[in-house]
Amino acid sequence: MTDIKEPIGKADDQTPVASAAADMAMAPELVATSLGDYLRTSVARVKGGDSGVLPVVGGLLLISILFQSLNSHFLTAGNLINLIVQGAVYMLLAMGEVYALLLGEIDLSIGFVSGIGGVVTAELVKQSNGWPWWAAIIAGLLACALIGAIHGLIITRIGLPSFVVTLAGLLGWQGVMLLILGKGGSLPINNNVINDLASGNLTATASWIVMLLIVAAFGLRTWLRESRRRASGLVAPPASLTLLKIAGALVAGVAVVLIANTNRGRGFVVIRGLPWVVLIVLGVLAMWTALLGRTKFGRYMYAIGGNAEAARRAGVNLALIRTTAFMLASFTAGIAGIIYASRLRSVSTAVDGGRLVLYAVAAAVIGGTSLFGGRGKAMHAVLGGLVIAAIDNGMGLQGYSAAAQYVVTALVLLAAVTIDSLARRGRVGR
Repeated sequence: MTDIKEPIGKADDQTPVASAAADMAMAPELVATSLGDYLRTSVARVKGGDSGVLPVVGGLLLISILFQSLNSHFLTAGNLINLIVQGAVYMLLAMGEVYALLLGEIDLSIGFVSGIGGVVTAELVKQSNGWPWWAAIIAGLLACALIGAIHGLIITRIGLPSFVVTLAGLLGWQGVMLLILGKGGSLPINNNVINDLASGNLTATASWIVMLLIVAAFGLRTWLRESRRRASGLVAPPASLTLLKIAGALVAGVAVVLIANTNRGRGFVVIRGLPWVVLIVLGVLAMWTALLGRTKFGRYMYAIGGNAEAARRAGVNLALIRTTAFMLASFTAGIAGIIYASRLRSVSTAVDGGRLVLYAVAAAVIGGTSLFGGRGKAMHAVLGGLVIAAIDNGMGLQGYSAAAQYVVTALVLLAAVTIDSLARRGRVGR
C-alpha cells in the first residue's frame, strides 16, 4: 500500500489513488460511444440503485406544479427571484454541511457559526470602528474558519464525537453572539456594499454579459476536460452528451436572465437584473465543486467517507483532512451568515441558528448527499436548498402556518433519506 502515498500534485495526475477515485466517481457503465448507449447505461444505473439527482429534480418539478396550481403567483418572475434570494442562505449552509456529511460526520454548529460571521462583520463595519467593508468581511470569514478549525482539532485530537463537539458549539457560539450584541440585541448594518450583497442587482445588460461569460467558461472547461479524457482512453461521456451539457447550461442561463430582467418592481419603481447573491452562490458552488472533484483533498474526503480505515492504511492523514473539512464547513457558514445579515440589513439575537442548521442538513440530504458518508456534491446542497426554499415560499403564499411548513419539510426529508437508504442497500447488494 505504500506505493500510493504521494505528495499533492496536479489534480489530473493519474496516480493509483487518482485513478481509483476517478473510477469511483464515474461508474464503469458510463463507457459509451454514443448518446443512445449512454442513455441505456444510465437507465441501467438508475435501476441498480444509483438515482443521482433525479429524485430532487423530480421533486422540484412536482413542488412547482403543485404550488402553481394552488397560486398562480408562484412562478412569476418576482416570486422566483425572491425564492432564490431566500434560499441562498440554505444553499450556502448546506454546501458547508456537505463537508461534514461526506466524512460520515455532522456539524450542528453552523447555524450560529454563521451568526458569528455576520456579527463580526457588522461590528467591524459600523461607524465607530470604521473598518472598510472588504476587511470586515474577511475578518468575519476568518473568525468562522478559526471556529471550524477548533472544532476539527477537538474532534480529531481528543477523539470526541462530532455530534457532541458541534452541539456544544451550537450552544456556545449562540452565547458568544449574545455577549457581542449586548442588551440592545440588534446591530444595524449601514454599509451599502454589504447590504447590496443580498438585495442588490446587476443591470439588465450586465446580467446578459455575466451569464454568457459563465456559460462560456463552463462550456470551455467541460469540453476540454472531457475531450482530454476521451483522447487518453479514460472514462468519459460521448461528445454528443458534452454538447448537450453545454447547451443545457446555456438554456438555463438564458431562462434565469430573462426572469431576472423582468420588472419586479411596483408602480414607478423598476427592479430588474440578476441579484448579486446568485453570483455569490455560483462562485462558492464552482470553488467547492472544483475542490471536491478535481483535487487530492477531495478524493481523500470521499475515501475517508467510504472507508476511513482503508484510507488511513493508504497513507491519508485523517486528522488533517477532517480538521480542514470542519474548517471549510464553518468558513462557508460564515459566507451564509454575511448574506443573511445583508438581507435583513442587520444582525440580532433573533437569529434562529437551530432552525438554520436543521434546514442545512435537510437541504444537503434532500439534494442527494448521503448521511452514511462518501457520497455527495456541492450541487446537491444547491438543489436541496432550492427545495427547502420552494416549500417555505409556496406554503407562505398559501398562508400555511410555520407548523405546517415544518411538517411538510420533515416528510420531504424522510422521503429523501429513505431513497438514499434504499439506494445504498441496492448498491451494497450488487
